[in-house]
Amino acid sequence: MPELDISRKKVAPGIEQSLAKASSPSTPQSLYVKREKLYPKKAKGMFRNLRWLALFVLLGIYYFVPWIRWDRGPGQPDQAVLVDFENARFYFFFIEIWPQEVYYITGLLILAALGLFLVTALFGRVWCGYACPQTIWTDLFIAVERFFEGDRNARIKLDRAPWSLGKFSKKAGKHIVWVIIAALTGGAWILYFHDAPTIARDFLTGHAAMTSYVFAALLTFTTYTLAGHMREQVCTYMCPWPRIQAAMIDEEALNVTYRYDRGEPRGAHKKGSSWEGRGDCIDCRQCVAVCPVGIDIRKGLQLECIGCALCIDACNVIMDKIDRPRNLIAYDTDQNIQRRLKGEKSKFNLVRARTLIYAVLFGFVGLFMLYALLNRTTLDMNVLRDRQPNFVQLSDGTVRNGYTLKVLNKATHKRQLDLSILGLSASDINVIGQDNLQLEAPADETIEFRLYIAADPKTVSGQKTDYWIVLKDIETNAERQVRAVFVSGD
Repeated sequence: MPELDISRKKVAPGIEQSLAKASSPSTPQSLYVKREKLYPKKAKGMFRNLRWLALFVLLGIYYFVPWIRWDRGPGQPDQAVLVDFENARFYFFFIEIWPQEVYYITGLLILAALGLFLVTALFGRVWCGYACPQTIWTDLFIAVERFFEGDRNARIKLDRAPWSLGKFSKKAGKHIVWVIIAALTGGAWILYFHDAPTIARDFLTGHAAMTSYVFAALLTFTTYTLAGHMREQVCTYMCPWPRIQAAMIDEEALNVTYRYDRGEPRGAHKKGSSWEGRGDCIDCRQCVAVCPVGIDIRKGLQLECIGCALCIDACNVIMDKIDRPRNLIAYDTDQNIQRRLKGEKSKFNLVRARTLIYAVLFGFVGLFMLYALLNRTTLDMNVLRDRQPNFVQLSDGTVRNGYTLKVLNKATHKRQLDLSILGLSASDINVIGQDNLQLEAPADETIEFRLYIAADPKTVSGQKTDYWIVLKDIETNAERQVRAVFVSGD
């Protein structure tokens, strides 16, 4: 295997020093490179405004949704969105999910994944740039940092300056606000698992459960650490999506793109000089200065890029100043650049094989979920047959089987139910504790009944007979049938 020759390569000074140290016989080689702190410059423009809009909308949803009320009737929680572990329920406005219906959650996760695949195949990493929680909170923390310490150059100068009262007050103010935001984030998280007004009061007065304080502290710590200190490292090293996205996009996918067919060759430009024989890029590096992950978009699509499009805004400001057309950096495709280099017109192929597949799968799963939701029953029953013993032979010669019925009444009112069987000639049907076969199921509860069924072995075919146990709502005629087995012999 040939050795790597870097003698004629131009490398950054820091990397050159690291390579020199690594080549020294007395210095052990280190693969660790210390992180260089980024100082993103404030951007202005359409995409920056879209990011502000996304930030305020999504944070508003996160912080205020637990406070929305939804009347479900007497004895039911009135919180619109609630994950009730104590009663094993998930409430989402008019939808109530029981543990037996966890497949709804699975379906939502599949829809989310397919939706992300489809959006990525169409528009690149818009999720990362506008909706990812790491992006949202990091953007907010950078805004707070900019408020206390100033824009890019002021922050660089402040960090290089010796400690003083002014520097300490700015740093302290920034971190105090960061901790407040992180604490609100952790506090809002626990509101989704308890009644919001109740847990907020108990939390502030010290009467909440210890788990509430633990999870609030955990979310506070992770928000402060990830958004305040780790920032772009989360996107680059911790998040798996940058690596997965490569399989989601192709040359026709819209991505934040430097149009090198127009920008090259680049270089400094003086006012009044000709633009002939050169590109529109004046190498001002404003696209790098505003980038929250510190990349140069002119090097092409990179793993670190989150698709925030702030480089588009920064470049458009420069294009306006030098009186050149906007969108030297824009949402474009690799294929369009190749078309323009060949003298062809740009076109956008949004309908492609992969986008069709993702859209069809998304639609199929969505329709299936909608059908299941619309046909969801509020009456359910599980039947567990006794196995020790399998059956009991009574003194009159009949055989009796025992069952445990678990009746689930998902309605918000109690129900009167009529019990019957189909497909079995029973000589006796008896529910322990009931005078007849009419059962009462309390609202929004699971209740157990002990059922005994006796039959003459001569009237059943074989040692095992399949039949149906039927529950019928007397008021609405809603039915639930469950297959059961009657055992009459070994």
